Amino acid sequence: MVRHFLRDDDITPAEQQRILDLAIAMKADPYGLKPLAGPQSVALIFDKTSTRTRVSFSVGVADLGGNPLIIQSGESQLGAKESIADTARVLDRMVSAIVWRTFAQSNVEEMAEHSRVPVINSLTDDFHPCQLLADLLTVHERLGRLAGLTVAFVGDGSSNMANSYLVACAMAGMNVRLATPTKYQPLSSALSSAREFATKSQSEVMVTENVRDAMTGADVVVTDTWISMGQESEKEARVADFSGYTVTSDLMELADPAAIFLHCLPAYRGYEVDADVIDGPHSAVWDEAENRLHAQKALMHFLLTSA
Repeated sequence: MVRHFLRDDDITPAEQQRILDLAIAMKADPYGLKPLAGPQSVALIFDKTSTRTRVSFSVGVADLGGNPLIIQSGESQLGAKESIADTARVLDRMVSAIVWRTFAQSNVEEMAEHSRVPVINSLTDDFHPCQLLADLLTVHERLGRLAGLTVAFVGDGSSNMANSYLVACAMAGMNVRLATPTKYQPLSSALSSAREFATKSQSEVMVTENVRDAMTGADVVVTDTWISMGQESEKEARVADFSGYTVTSDLMELADPAAIFLHCLPAYRGYEVDADVIDGPHSAVWDEAENRLHAQKALMHFLLTSA
């Protein structure tokens, strides 16, 4: 059976841990596993601009012995003259996996429905599951464990990052606190999934407007941009809505003294986070960025070899 990775809970908690363990091993031995030897090709489709996703997947495919085939939006028939379903039927005869950075979650779902090779969501408007594997890997490296830790996500609770943080961290047995204005709530399906996992692991899920409640005693503090791609026209309103949700050094003092700060980047200093936080001693954002490579290599190996 072909396995896809479209949202964080497309794998089980045990499989999540297996992928993270593999990522640790592959980081120590970057070229030891070659599931794409041939070289086999992987289609990397980009409907949105990208730095970390493009570089990490391109390097990762090459490290695994494969050939990264980059397809930029507008350079193929996808979504214009040819349907997603037909594109999937063409690509799966030529490539070993399809990685797509796009807008609607329904895009990757339709691609997966018609593909005989693994489809990986490298970012949609609803979820960013590859980023969460990298973030969990970073937390484990820095703090030595995942289960029982508390993560505070501060900012846009309706974002893909907030949805993925709820699900992936609850899967890992972490306590998840989401601080966001009332009008920026997560997907109901993400919150429901997170609460189901939290019940099984006896962890907690909290959604609150109160930033201080979320931050107090947190082991991991996370934020993301308030203005994602496609939301530029909403900047003025969003900046006003998120007043008081900037992660400052004063807020970081509420967290555990050994707490780490994460941001998937790009970051806008002075908006969602102050410079003295993201550039300060609590920050692990550069390890986090590098870990996209290692986590995604482990994910691809898992999907390619678990059928």
